Amino acid sequence: MTSLSAQPGMPRARWVALVGAALMGLSACENATRAGDDVARRSAKAAVSETLATRFPSVPNAAVTPFTDCIIDNATAREIGEFAKDAVIGVSETTVALVRAVLARPETQRCVLQAGISSLGPQGN
Repeated sequence: MTSLSAQPGMPRARWVALVGAALMGLSACENATRAGDDVARRSAKAAVSETLATRFPSVPNAAVTPFTDCIIDNATAREIGEFAKDAVIGVSETTVALVRAVLARPETQRCVLQAGISSLGPQGN
C-alpha cells in the first residue's frame, strides 16, 4: 500500500507541490463536471417546460416552472440527459412518457404537493 508521505529521495517541498497540483486538478475536474451538469439541467428544464406547456394543458402557466423543477429534481442523471437531448431534437411522445414516469414517483408527487400543485395528467387522458 502506498503512503501519502513523500517518497524516498523526493524533496518534501516537491511532494507537497505534486499533491497540491493533483488536488487542484481534481477540483478543476469537479468544476467542469458541475458546469456540464448545470448546462444539461438547464436544457432539460427547457424540454420539460415545453412538454408541460404543450402536452399537459391542465397545468396552469403559473405552475409550469415549479412543476418542471419537481420533475428535474427527481429525474435520474440519465433522464436529465434524455430531456436535454429532447431540448435539441424536439419534444416527442417519448418525452411525454418520460415526464409521466417521473411524475408517477412518490418523491415527485410530494414535491408537487409541497409546491401547492395537484397531480395533473397529460392531454388525452
